[in-house]
Amino acid sequence: MRSLPNILTMSRIAVIPVLVILVWVGTDQLKWIALGVYTFACITDYFDGYLARTLNHHSAMGRLFDPIADKLLVGACLLVLCSFGYISGLTVLPALIILLREILVSGLREYLAEIRVGLPVSRLAKWKTGLQMFSLGFLIVGDASPPEIPSVFIGEICLWLAALLTLWTGYDYLRSGLLHASAGDSDRLED
Repeated sequence: MRSLPNILTMSRIAVIPVLVILVWVGTDQLKWIALGVYTFACITDYFDGYLARTLNHHSAMGRLFDPIADKLLVGACLLVLCSFGYISGLTVLPALIILLREILVSGLREYLAEIRVGLPVSRLAKWKTGLQMFSLGFLIVGDASPPEIPSVFIGEICLWLAALLTLWTGYDYLRSGLLHASAGDSDRLED
């Protein structure tokens, strides 16, 4: 039971190729199956953290792979959705913002880890992640949804909102990282 959070994290990584292939082939039926696979991955993201906190099982493997799994899932979805026209036109811009922010935060976390400073996830960043997941789900289904549900429109609006939160949280993380970097530079100047 203690390794269940790690299994959930690794399963999130394992389903990415399946998700990519389903979106790539892209028949209406496969879009709905892709949504099911994607929803499973999103649920594992919630439950691996919940179980780790509930069971007080915070492993080094979980700390390493959980953020990697999240970034791989979001990055793969954004890239495959852009590649096959599910996301197109100006809506590529929020997808790019989200992808670049993920790279920025990964770099900041790596740098701060070297100087033994943690970069905790903010509540706003959790909202951003939830909105991203919600928008990508609608975009995966795309035009396969019933006419009464404007999936593409809902997905695009939510993606733009997620991009705004992405800019905000990315700025907060960057500012925090720069404060630690400048403090580290001033420590070296005093030596």
